[in-house]
This record gives sequence, C-alpha cells and structure tokens, in this order.
Amino acid sequence: MSKPNHQNNLEIKRHEDNIKFLQNEINRLGESLLELQVSLAKHHSANGTVTTNENGPTAEEEDQILRHEKSAAGLLCRLKLLKSQHASQALNLALTKDVLGIVGIVATLGRVEDDNLSRLLSEYLGLETMLAIVCRTSEAVMVLEKYDGDGTVLTSAGIHGLGASIGKSIKGRFLVICLDDLSPYVGGFVADDPQRKLALPKPQLPNGECPRGFLDYAVNTINLDGNNLVNVTSSGHGLRETLFYSLFSRLQIYRTRAEMLLALPCINHGALSLDGGIIKKSGVFILGSSKDTEIKFLAKSGESSMTAKYDETEDMIKKLKLKRTHVAEDMQREQELLDFAKANLAQV
Repeated sequence: MSKPNHQNNLEIKRHEDNIKFLQNEINRLGESLLELQVSLAKHHSANGTVTTNENGPTAEEEDQILRHEKSAAGLLCRLKLLKSQHASQALNLALTKDVLGIVGIVATLGRVEDDNLSRLLSEYLGLETMLAIVCRTSEAVMVLEKYDGDGTVLTSAGIHGLGASIGKSIKGRFLVICLDDLSPYVGGFVADDPQRKLALPKPQLPNGECPRGFLDYAVNTINLDGNNLVNVTSSGHGLRETLFYSLFSRLQIYRTRAEMLLALPCINHGALSLDGGIIKKSGVFILGSSKDTEIKFLAKSGESSMTAKYDETEDMIKKLKLKRTHVAEDMQREQELLDFAKANLAQV
C-alpha cells in the first residue's frame, strides 16, 4: 500500500472512531436528559406547579414574633392573625387600608441554610432590626403613625389605633424600613442563579490573593421566596439588592475567627466567623460570649428547598441540551471530514 493511501486510511479510521465516540456521547446525554425530564414531570404531577412560601410568615415565624407582644412587629402579626380568623368587618377594612404597602417583618423575609449562621446573622443585626417593619413606599410608612399638632403620637390612629381596637399597645420605638428610599446595589448578578445572588468580587489581600477561610458575603446567604426576588419595589428591584444589601452591605463570612483576623486588611464592611467572631464594621469588634438569639431567620423551608431542586433540575436540563447540541455539531464536522477523506482516497 502506498504511503498516501496508508495516511488516508488512518485519517478515515480516526474520523470514524471520533464519530462513534460522539454518537455514544449523544446517546448518554439523551438518557440523562430523559431521566431529568421524568423527574420534572413527577414534580409537576405531585405539586401541580412550582410553589414557594409566598403567603406570609409561617407558624414558627409568627410564634417567635408574637413572643414580643409589646413590639410593633408583634402587634402587626397579631392583627394579621385576627384578620385571617375573620375579625370584625370594621377591623378588616381598617387593616386593609393602614398596612397597604407593608412587605413584612425583616425576620420573616429570608431563610438561611445553616442554623448557626442564622443565629450569627441575627445577632449581628440585633433584635430591633430583626423586628423592623418593611414597607414599599414612604406613603406606607406615614400611614403607620399619626401625630397631633404638638408632635405627640396619636394612639387612636395608624397601627396604634388598630392595636387599641384589640386591647394591645406598642411599648417604645420601633424601626420601619422604606424600600423605595434605600440605595440599591449597583452591579450584576450571578449568571443563571435562580436566587439572583449579587456578583460581588471576592475580597483580596494586598498580595492579590483571596483570604484563606473566606466563605461568602452575608447578603448572598439569604434565601428568598420567589415573589421577593424581583419587582418588590416600584423600580422593579428585589429584596436582596435593596433590603438585605442595605442591612449587610459587603459583610464577609469566614470559617474561623483566626482566619477572619488574618483578613483584616481587606475587611471594610464587617465580618462574621462561624465560630462566633463578629466585626461590626472596620475597627469595631464585638467581643464576649454569644447569648441566646430571641429571634432569627428560620431554616430554608421544605417547600422552598423543593423549588430550588426544581430550578436546579431545569438548569441541568438546559445545560445538557446545550452540550448535546455542541456534540452534534462536532459530529457533523467529523462526518464532513470523513466524507472528504474518503473522496481523497477514491481519487488516489
């Protein structure tokens, strides 16, 4: 056999082997896709549709808030319970009018995967902030409280009046956060992330390296329900880039206190460590032992976990389809090269 013929035969064999390998890869991807699609179909069959915990606080969240019965959050929670239990028509009308625009209580608006991290984040924010009422607009804030000509709070109007109508009162001051008045995060989001996590660059030491033990930014550890990811504010923003970015900014999370302290040169907005270390902000340390947290973010709900699994499966299906398309294109190119090699051989 001449040398050109031998080379052509080797080239034909190589293309045929490549086509066989790529065809097997397409078959494998097809089987994986089928399994995921069956899994998705079972989810639809069992649940009808994808749902999240979007109907307000859970019973567990209500219980921990109601323990603070003299707080505005406790009162608001009690009023909502009364409304759901068919309170008087007059109270329902007043409630609908006076809490229009209220998004919820900070503690009920997010979930955290790890109980220890949840306790640390709650301790960092403090009880007053965890019980803060979150409103969409300044108009909603203004309707919560009314004053007389001397600036004295009117106990017969706003949320105080609603409390009085059921024999409850608020002790002391309380925080209210207006989403429309917050400066939202300016930047991108993590690509293809169903939770729309913020694309924050990792911290860097003076030598350009990421500090050892850095885990994530606190703002990205909060899991949100689907209806709080976008279009919560009048400008279309979600809670992560408004409320939680305002509360946590670029608060960093580290494995240990020792690793956190070694990262001080690149900590500008505070840090937490999973073993209890807290830097409130640059130059301000919180020392001492942790106390029992009176209220905290609850663990991610089973329903939300199911939704996350659904989203993850859908994402995997998209990636597998894209990969299968690329492999099919590679196989088509190999087929064209094989045809060309066979034509060359025929001409020799």
